This record gives sequence, C-alpha cells and structure tokens, in this order.
Amino acid sequence: MKHFTFLFFQFFLMAGVFCQSTHFSISGKVIDKNTGNALQGASVFAQNTTLGMATNAEGKFNLSLPNGGYDLVITFTGYTTESLRINNATALEENLTIALKPKEKSLEEVSVIVTSEVKDGWQKYGQLFTDNFIGKSIFSKQTSIKNPEVLKFFFSKKRNRLKVIANEPLVVVNDGLGYYIKFLIDSFTHDFESNVTQFIGYPLFEEIQGTADMQASWQRNRNIAYKGSMLHFMRSFYNRTLPGEGFEIQFLVNNNDRETSIQVKDPYLALNYAKDDSLKTVEFIPNQPNVIVIYNKAKPQPAYFDFDPGAKKDFQVSTVSVAPGESIIIEQNGYFFDQTDVTTNGYWGFEKIGDMLPYDYVPGN
Repeated sequence: MKHFTFLFFQFFLMAGVFCQSTHFSISGKVIDKNTGNALQGASVFAQNTTLGMATNAEGKFNLSLPNGGYDLVITFTGYTTESLRINNATALEENLTIALKPKEKSLEEVSVIVTSEVKDGWQKYGQLFTDNFIGKSIFSKQTSIKNPEVLKFFFSKKRNRLKVIANEPLVVVNDGLGYYIKFLIDSFTHDFESNVTQFIGYPLFEEIQGTADMQASWQRNRNIAYKGSMLHFMRSFYNRTLPGEGFEIQFLVNNNDRETSIQVKDPYLALNYAKDDSLKTVEFIPNQPNVIVIYNKAKPQPAYFDFDPGAKKDFQVSTVSVAPGESIIIEQNGYFFDQTDVTTNGYWGFEKIGDMLPYDYVPGN
C-alpha cells in the first residue's frame, strides 16, 4: 500500500479582523521588506478555499471569510511566500502589515541544482506525478494539469528520490467537481525505496461557471466527494456527530509484529476530545498514535482495489497517524493543524487533488 502525506506551510504572524455573526474580515497591506514600498498585485488568499484577491495600488487587501480557521497565504512574483494562521476567535482588531522578502537561493535550492535535472521530466515522470498528485479516482480522471511545462523534475540517484518544483502556480481543472485550482506547489517528492510521496503547497479554488445542468451535476459530485472525506470527518468530530455521519473509530496497534485493530466504544474519550469555547476549537490527542477511521455509508471506488487489493469491499477504511506526543487542533470549518504532524493512509491516501474540496464548501449549498 502506498503512503501519502499532505503538508502545508504554516508561518505565524499577527492578524487583524473584524468579527461578524457568520463571517469575519481581515485586511492589511503587503510591502517589500527591504524598501517598505507597497506591492501592487500581490496575491492574498485563504489556502484551500475559493477566497482570495490581489492587492490594490497601495498594496492593500480586505477579505471576508466564513468563521473558522485558515492559513492566509501571501505571494508575489520574485518574493518568498508567507502564510499566517488566522481564525475568527483569535484575530485582533487591527490591520496587518505583511513584509515579503525578495527571493534568494536557499541551501535547498542549491542542493536541487546539484541534483541532475531530467530534461524530459514530464515525458518520463509525468504519469507518476499525475497519479500521486491528481490521483486515480473517478473525479481524478476528470482532472487535468493545463501547464505541465512549469514543472521541473530532479532525480537523485544517491537518494533514489524524485523532486518536482515549479516557479509559478500549477493550473488544474477539475471537470468532475467544477473547480479551477491554482496550486502553488513548493515541492513534491517521491521516494522510490519507501514508495512515499509528499508534497507541500498552497491551493486556491475557483468555481467553474457552467449551465444549470452542469452546476447541478457538480453539486452532486461534490456531495459524493465530501461524504467520508477527511474534511467530513474533521467537521463531524468537531461537532460530536461521528456515528450519525457514518464514522467509526478503532485503534491500530502492533502486537508481536502483527497489526491488530482494537474497537473503541467512545471515540471522543479515546481521542481525548477537548473543546475550547473561547477559541472555538477542538483539540484531540489519541490514546494510540494510529487511528483507524471507518466510513460505513459508502463503498470504495473500484479503482481503489488496484491501490489496495486486500481492502474491505463494503466500507471505506483510512488510517490517521499522529506524531508521538503531538495534539491536533480542529477549527469549526474542518481546518486542522499542525498538518505536518498527520499522515494519512488507506482510503484517504488514495484520494488526492482530484477529490479535494475547499474549506468553504458547504454540503447542499
């Protein structure tokens, strides 16, 4: 079985917002860190949502966001990308000033240059990249990359590892779910020894405009993609509605070199559910690091059995591994952190960008 980790950069700065009943607004200014000059046209967006804008001539922006948590991402060509964690409960009533640094070659970039670039990288590794980034699901097959020429492929013989980078956003079109996605991919790595794939980046969604019939089809497909997804699970756990939503929790333990599942009677007790009403967040620390998540209201897609031939046929099974000693914080919209402390396997490992929904998605909306 393949293993995948989805990572998103998190960089903390102070944020200022004005709170409303269901939404909050965040405003500020983006400047050059060295000169203090305003950066017009900088992209400011809530990562993994449909919500973003470009700064005006004075470098200013103002975004209205549904209540919950987000990574606010700020990008500008030729400058380093910054992000800050925000939510409606902890933001301050003041404007942000975000200073971006001009890009300089990092040690990582130098090491990549030393590694051999594959000149015909897309022809040689394009299918591997697509399978592990877009996926192989029903909706993934309706998803395409429009500008693969921006990708650069580097292969390290010593590490037996492939690294893929891009200097501009990857443009993805999902005709199954009705989204354009601009994915600012920071890095993508595939280790051929362990068969582990990791990628780091910042997706921004935009809904495709279509006919009424197309919109209705996309809404049905989005609902299918949502049911049983990690986003669905995080929201259900936050709201303490796991059984009613079709989720069951077990622990996966290693007993004499054999993996055994342990039934859990109370998932909230087993995961040490703790809600902070002032911050509007839920924290959990599982009693065992490997958590099995069963979704019993849908069967796996046929393509999943190529991914895991021994999978259960009547329900979807995923595994969530949390780094030892770490807790996970969930916001009311399903956003969670720190995402670098979570690894997903099983059915959620099978699902990729082709099945991804934005944090501002509302079922039936």
